[in-house]
Amino acid sequence: MEKIKMYGELEVHISSTRNEMGVASGKRIEAIIKEAIKENGEARVIFASAPSQNEMLAYLKNTDIDWSKVVGFHMDEYVGIDKNAPQSFTKFLEDRLVNHVSMGKWYPFGGTTPSVEEDLKLYDELLNEKPIDLVILGIGENGHLAFNDPAFCDFNDPLTVKVVDLDEVCRNQQVNDGCFTRLDLVPKQALTITIPPLLACKKKVAVVPGPTKKYAIRNTLLGEITPNCPASILRTVKDSELYIDEDSYCLVKE
Repeated sequence: MEKIKMYGELEVHISSTRNEMGVASGKRIEAIIKEAIKENGEARVIFASAPSQNEMLAYLKNTDIDWSKVVGFHMDEYVGIDKNAPQSFTKFLEDRLVNHVSMGKWYPFGGTTPSVEEDLKLYDELLNEKPIDLVILGIGENGHLAFNDPAFCDFNDPLTVKVVDLDEVCRNQQVNDGCFTRLDLVPKQALTITIPPLLACKKKVAVVPGPTKKYAIRNTLLGEITPNCPASILRTVKDSELYIDEDSYCLVKE
């Protein structure tokens, strides 16, 4: 049975299990996409790329969404990574969703132009072409949103996209998630969408299961609203929802 609680402006949906959370978040995302298509003729969606999204993505690829009317983006990528590498966030989403549906437009982040600077310029232009209907967020073990790690997070960042250094907690998460076998193999820089454009999306849905996220969820929901826990800003933003399971919610005290 799903429980719903409010933490500031953030509507929190707590499911008993990870699979139930995947279905609950998937149904909500399906409804938002269909409503955007009905209203605008298309849905512009930013996707997160992490194992935390697996159950939700498995649900989405089997819906009757008219994917030909979806314009897809993703929020971050390692600098210089081969798009066919198993750790690539482009490949992650293509393997789990994009290659299973007939998405109208799909824009990989990075590696599509001759330089990082041109990659950033292109993605800035694409994102700002029209409003974004939905961003599907993850939350990192350090509380990051996209690759806006605490040390580099700016709630008032003037940029839409940028290159960031990755802190050690963030890089260790990539090892914990099974994306890399050793810390020294994890890239030290990434491309990311910054906080302001993520929060400017019409709807924000975060999907954050599992025991490794329990401290981040506690800080997101109960801690100070601070760049030291970037996800805490969600408590101040309308049209924000968080889908979690009991494992990630377990440290939040009533």
